[in-house]
This record gives sequence, structure tokens and C-alpha cells, in this order.
Amino acid sequence: MKRYLATSAALALATGSAMASGLDRTGQPIGIIFEEGTYVEFSAATTSVDLSGNDLGSGTATGDVGERFNMFGAGFKHDINENLSFALIFDQPWGVDVNYPTGGSALLGGTTAVADSNTLTALLRYKINNRFSVHGGLRYQELDGAINLAGAAYASIGSQYNVRVNKDGAFGWVAGVAYEVPEIALRAALTYSSEIEHDFDLNETFASSATAATSNKTKTPQSVNLDLQTGIAKDTLLFGGIRWAEHSVTDLVVPGLSGLAGRSVDLIDLDDSVTYTLGIGRRFNEQWSGSLALIYADVDGDKNVSPLAPTHGYEAVRLGVQYRQDNVTVSAGIRYTMLGDAIAAPSGTPAANFQDNDAVSFGLKVGYHF
Repeated sequence: MKRYLATSAALALATGSAMASGLDRTGQPIGIIFEEGTYVEFSAATTSVDLSGNDLGSGTATGDVGERFNMFGAGFKHDINENLSFALIFDQPWGVDVNYPTGGSALLGGTTAVADSNTLTALLRYKINNRFSVHGGLRYQELDGAINLAGAAYASIGSQYNVRVNKDGAFGWVAGVAYEVPEIALRAALTYSSEIEHDFDLNETFASSATAATSNKTKTPQSVNLDLQTGIAKDTLLFGGIRWAEHSVTDLVVPGLSGLAGRSVDLIDLDDSVTYTLGIGRRFNEQWSGSLALIYADVDGDKNVSPLAPTHGYEAVRLGVQYRQDNVTVSAGIRYTMLGDAIAAPSGTPAANFQDNDAVSFGLKVGYHF
């Protein structure tokens, strides 16, 4: 019963966050550290984004600016002894894929952004007793990306600018505490993830074809995850979570462009967010179980956002199913996300209105207990 309830919560996360606030994609889960015995898992997810709007004033359609993206993950957990466990987690927590079609928006057409991340987290968990445990460890993270600004909204810089953010790796840390009552499958886990500062080498290219090799320090946000679950009836689990992420610390102030514009130019400009999840998991028989979850992301600030992330919060519903045979568990999930309306506002000047957009995600996870 305990093992079923633990894996049922993992099943609900089969599609990850998929399309979340700011650059946040996975929510940085650490639930694998609570698996029993020695365990390994692999996961993959894909998200199709329908993200379109209209230029303010002219009403010209932007076209679909959201690009499909894929995510991969893996994890390994092992008990060192009765009280001490180790886990290694690979995920891709941050990303952006935005492309304003040329010939669409007169104000933003040709603007693109792509960012990718790979993160490896090494965790230790120590059981103080049958109720309390602590966990923590180190996180190594690599980031890179590219941004191209184009369109009449950027006339002050010649309507064309490109910056390449070269890959950089940096370390952060994770710490948390958990309280459990195994008899009723209750667990409350609080986890803090530190911000991670990167020192990026940049290659800037201007409309004049002039280039500049510059650099800038950028942080990914600190965050706090509260994950909850409890059995509420035979073979039935209630689970939920709250995640706070300080996205406002993530900026990209590029020296060359700032000098050209005569002011500090932040190409990212994100707001902090709090994401709430509430769901229920149910075992149907020895092999099959399922889950249903509702998700809501509340984002600080008004609806004026960066054109590189033209959404403001979201609501989502996630459906998962799991099949277990012997030591093998296969989980699959689908998630439908209603993206919050937003106004793309480069440098705070409204340019395009985005309404009634959504995303659909599919995920698959395979786990094996040794």
C-alpha cells in the first residue's frame, strides 16, 4: 500500500510542468528520494504550444509564436544503509522556444528566443526516525541560448539585434525536511533550491553588422516546493503542492545593446510566481492506477510581459495512468494548459495582445525497482 501511494504521486508528475511560469518547465521535483530500495527511472515529454496574438493598433496577427519543445529526465536512487539514501536526478528545468513569424506581426515579426538547460542534482536523505527526515545536496546546471530582436517595436536599435548566450555551468544547492506517517501514506516535504548565478560570455550582433564580445552575470531563481500527500480511503491518495519561484532575479542585461539604447536593457524581465496543485490518485487493481490533478499558477505584476514569454499565469488539468508489473512501472500522462492572457511589451511599451492560448503536453516515464 505504501509503495503504491508513493508511486501514484510520481505518476501524476509524468508530464512534468511542461508549460509553466516564466522559464520554469519541470518544477524541479525531488520525489525520487522517497522511493523504496534501489530504483531507476527515465522520462520524456513533448509540448505543443498554440500561442498567438494581434498587434495593438493595427490588429495584425502575430501568427503562432509558440514552438513545440521536448524534455527528458532520468533518476537513480539507492539506500546506503537503513537511515541514509542517495539520489541522482537529471532534468531540464528552464527553457524558452518562441518564434514570431516573419510577415506576421509588423511590430515583432522576426523576433525569436531559444534557451536550453541541463541540470544534475545529487541528493542525500537521512532518516532521523520513522517520522522525520532531512535531505539536501548539490546541483550543477548548464544554460545557453540565443535571442533575436526584430520588427518596428525595436526601431530605436535599428529593428535588428542578435545575442548569442554561450553555454555556462554553475553550482547551487538544495535542502529540505520531510514528515511522514507511513501507516496512512502521509508525507509533507519542504524543499528549498538556491538561486544559481551564471557568468555568460555573450556575442552581440547589431543591425549595422557590428559585433561585440561581452559578458553578463545572470541568476536562475531560488524556489521553495511544498509537496503533500495522504491516504484518504483504501487505495485512494490525495496529493498537492505549492511552488514559489523568484523569477524576478532572472534578467539578461546586455552591455552592447544597453550602450546603444542609452539605458539598461533587460531582455527577460519576468515576475515571481506561485503554483498550486491539487489532485487525487486511485488504484483500480494490482496493475492499474490513475490520477487527476488541477493546477493554477499565479504570477505577480500586470499583464505587460516580455515578448519572449508572452503569457501571464495559467490553469491546467493533468490526467495520468500507471501500469505496474513485477518491478517495472510505466506511467503516462496528458496535460491541457490554458495560458493566461498577456500583452507583449518590449521595454514596457505594449505591442501585441495575446488571448485564449493553450498548450497540450504528453509524457511517459518508465521506472524499475531492483
